[in-house]
Amino acid sequence: MSPFNLQTCARPNILALEPYRCARDDYKDDGTNILLDANENAYGPPVPQSLASGSGSGSSGPELDLLGLHRYPDPHQRDLKQLLCNLRTTHAHTSKLLSPDNLCVGVGSDEAIDALLRCFCVPGRDRILVCPPTYGMYSVSAQVNDVGLVKIPLLPAPSFAVDVPRVLDALTNEPNIKIIYLCSPGNPTGSLLAKEDIRKMLEHPTWNGVVVVDEAYIDFAPDSASLAEWVNEWPNLVVMQTLSKAFGLAGIRLGVAFTSEPIARLLNNLKAPYNISSPTSAIASYALSEEGLKTMRKHKVKLIAQRERLVKELPTVEGVGKLAGGESSNFLLYEMLDKEGKPSNEVALKVYGKLAETKGVVVRFRGKEHGCLGCLRITVGTEEEVTRFLAALKEALREVRGK
Repeated sequence: MSPFNLQTCARPNILALEPYRCARDDYKDDGTNILLDANENAYGPPVPQSLASGSGSGSSGPELDLLGLHRYPDPHQRDLKQLLCNLRTTHAHTSKLLSPDNLCVGVGSDEAIDALLRCFCVPGRDRILVCPPTYGMYSVSAQVNDVGLVKIPLLPAPSFAVDVPRVLDALTNEPNIKIIYLCSPGNPTGSLLAKEDIRKMLEHPTWNGVVVVDEAYIDFAPDSASLAEWVNEWPNLVVMQTLSKAFGLAGIRLGVAFTSEPIARLLNNLKAPYNISSPTSAIASYALSEEGLKTMRKHKVKLIAQRERLVKELPTVEGVGKLAGGESSNFLLYEMLDKEGKPSNEVALKVYGKLAETKGVVVRFRGKEHGCLGCLRITVGTEEEVTRFLAALKEALREVRGK
């Protein structure tokens, strides 16, 4: 059993925080009330009637009531949260049910990353633990919040697994580590972390802190890989997700943190009162509906087919080395080789620049990340985009390597 104690782990000022409240926390609007409580403009926004009603768009998507934009959005978003619970309750990891009380929704996963730091880490004293190569916003948010950083690299490619003994040793001997941020599937590795490795951190006998698992790419991993529902078994587990990747909704900036009810309560207390806009909520709710999920899964099948195509064809391209990570995301991490057949940052950087500047294809250079020498991260595109990328990569490597 984890020794986690929320009362001593969270910051005292957050535990004592009285959240912002509005009249609609006490009196729910059923659509018939006259709302004179929030200083809104009763005449509505200056948008055309056709746009406000959603007419003329030719779309069968969600109907957005833009005339309603003069009203503040729902501060609690329980209906949206319930749809997320329905999606992630699989009973693969527990028999318990997720409920809206397990969730905090925000502006992308980045809001949750920052909120957790503000909730648990005292500036100038506490630290977080990260396992590079990993998502860069963990360290950026730590620096913004004046929170220290402990880095324990992942094990070498191709596994990119957590170095569990070193992490456990750090939790035992390093002072003031409050949060572990893990990325699964990893970015830029594309590798899924082992559930049992995460369990070992949660089971640490003396450490009083929070384990955060960032599952931004989880829908591209095998079925039931998500640990979201597992938060009902661990008081100090947070699982972050987003609609930016598999759902193709990066533009609405919707992120979610699944966690125990006490931690969710603290996160909801400290968030801005109306942090999810009404259009974001409406679009997300449609995406999580039966029709929306059907479309997402259809698109996912196509993307996975192109991922498999890349895994098959990239090794046949002269100058392309090993797949450096896993295949559990919508991107792949591949080595670019010099003439001697060794991974090369010089070659990778030149190929990266040539692809963008002369071929019109933009990928991501990751060679400066720990364990990613000579690597480019390639997002899986449509069939046409993958065809164009493969042709452009062959030309770029010939030009860079002088063949």
